[in-house]
Amino acid sequence: MTQDTPFSAPDFSLPSDTGETVTLSALRGQAVVLFFYPRDNTPGCTTEAKGFSADLAAFEAAGAKVFGISKDSLESHGKFRTKQELTVPLLSDEHGSACEDFGVWAEKKMYGKSFMGIERATFLIDGEGQVVRAWRKVKVPGHVEAVLDAVKELANG
Repeated sequence: MTQDTPFSAPDFSLPSDTGETVTLSALRGQAVVLFFYPRDNTPGCTTEAKGFSADLAAFEAAGAKVFGISKDSLESHGKFRTKQELTVPLLSDEHGSACEDFGVWAEKKMYGKSFMGIERATFLIDGEGQVVRAWRKVKVPGHVEAVLDAVKELANG
């Protein structure tokens, strides 16, 4: 499911597994892709992170930075990156503020039980800091390609 009504991206500063702190507003002037995912080293999250890693050069060639965000710790992210040979930077939102601000901390249901968790979602932010595309309740197959197409469209727009 996509949402195409632009809105201002909530700003954040989050630590990255690369050792730096990423502040969204500091990235103005270029496109940014944020993919929120539930947990490191789970099947769907691994497939998604590997997909973004595999196409990272294509995203960068189209002028976009890509970051994965979950509530996992930097230590967990580091192990995930190493084990899965990821190249995409992973941001740790342990306190959940970015997840809340982007509306991805939501009630989920599994096996008849309700719980709070991260709803898999991706946001494409333009150089002015506007979310120009939002994919919610993402299904992983074909998703990275759809986001890359949207980034190329934005770059050529």
